[in-house]
Amino acid sequence: MAAIVDMVVHLLLVILMPPLLLGVIGKTKALFAGRVGAPFLQPYHDIIRLFRKGSVFSRTTTWLFRAGPVVTLAATATAALLIPFGNHEAPVSFAGDAILFAYLFGLGRFFTTVAALDTGSSFEGMGAAREVTFSCLAEPALFFALVTLARVSDSLSLSTMLTRVSADIWIGEGASMLLLLSGLFIVLLSENCRIPFDDPNTHLELTMIHEVMVLDHSGPAFGCILYGAAMKLFLLGAFFMNVALPFKSGSAAGDWAFFIFSMIALAVAVGVVESVMARLRLVRIPQLLVAATVLTAFSMLLILR
Repeated sequence: MAAIVDMVVHLLLVILMPPLLLGVIGKTKALFAGRVGAPFLQPYHDIIRLFRKGSVFSRTTTWLFRAGPVVTLAATATAALLIPFGNHEAPVSFAGDAILFAYLFGLGRFFTTVAALDTGSSFEGMGAAREVTFSCLAEPALFFALVTLARVSDSLSLSTMLTRVSADIWIGEGASMLLLLSGLFIVLLSENCRIPFDDPNTHLELTMIHEVMVLDHSGPAFGCILYGAAMKLFLLGAFFMNVALPFKSGSAAGDWAFFIFSMIALAVAVGVVESVMARLRLVRIPQLLVAATVLTAFSMLLILR
């Protein structure tokens, strides 16, 4: 019975909570700017409004343009079944699911970039090239982090890797875990196209990365893109917080409450970073991603010593 309840709560959080993180980030940035800002629930209204609209498709596009947002959202939703939330195991768990988790995001990115290229727009092609280039630089950092966690937990399953992280591991391997956490935070910002890597609110096509790829999408397709982006932030944030705050209360309700609180705190932290930092020049982004790889690589070396 407890496993069924955990699965239901897990699915409800995956469905309902991701847009809230965007609302918290937006509210935090508004407070730093001295504004009231949009309500916390504004992302929900935006997504619902988009699903009520019609879609406009260019005659130059093919089925790939229509499939891109749907496949990306489906891949992200599948990845949500593989990652544990807090001290609760994921609904789907098997040896090697960490590799599947990483490449489900790769599948979604592939279809997003293909849909952008399908429009025939030079601007969207430019954004797709940047997206793929930067993701290639971020992937090694993620895999070094997975190897480190696999060594700590003696498992290749995400549920075991993330739920076995504890205060004792932080005490014994504090330097390695700190390096790992630093690299993961950089990857979190990069993979979700947040400042200092990209500005999700920009309208300057020459400086955009992810947003320029979805300029031609509208209606429900664009709603799928926004919802999938929010879900990706939620999942990578859950991955990060499982490592950063391995708190175990001893009760299921307490663990769920702490997980929700930690995710909101992470959204506030992302909002603070975006408020105090400026967007980096494009030539500086690879340097920061290489730094993330170096940090996680040294973390792995310290664990394997």
